[in-house]
Amino acid sequence: MAIRAVVFDFGGVLFDWSPHHLYRKLIADDQERQWFLNNICTQAWNTEQDAGRTLAEATRSLVAQHPEHEPLIQAYYDRWHEMLRGPLTDGVDILLALHETNIPLFGLTNWSAETFPYARKHYPFLSCFRDIVVSGEVKQIKPDAAIYNTSLAQVRAHLPDIQPHEVVFIDDVLGNVEAAIALGWQGIHHQSAEHTRERLATLGLNV
Repeated sequence: MAIRAVVFDFGGVLFDWSPHHLYRKLIADDQERQWFLNNICTQAWNTEQDAGRTLAEATRSLVAQHPEHEPLIQAYYDRWHEMLRGPLTDGVDILLALHETNIPLFGLTNWSAETFPYARKHYPFLSCFRDIVVSGEVKQIKPDAAIYNTSLAQVRAHLPDIQPHEVVFIDDVLGNVEAAIALGWQGIHHQSAEHTRERLATLGLNV
């Protein structure tokens, strides 16, 4: 078996993204900040934007539910770029090493269509990818099977005869990896750069 393409998740693998990076500046108390992110600007709410809901609609609807928190809610997307601390060097090193081997690289990320252009503009390593599926652009989201099928179709635009088992997907969320494996892909649960390199080596990709 030979791996013919590698598909990367972005957050937690290549990018250090967290609402805490912003909200530490806005809510000093750790417990209060965690309560706000657990109950108001939740990950589930943010995921709706990753799935295609507009930032304006998301903000309007949440402010309507919690008007007492309007300034903090408004800050989520007004200052979104402050949540993106920067690249995760260990993960990017793996990406660059694979790029040097000329294996085709692709992206598959849960990310808002409205905020992803910031990453494209500011992080040149994204040019390593032949194509990127952005959930907010296609209005599909991991771990639903549809977005993996969209990604595979994108890969096949470059490698028409590739089979699912010839693709390896790297993601820091186990459920996302399991969804890929269920569709016949190879999967690596990214827990550390060392572990991911070891798993790639078992698949014949030494980087």
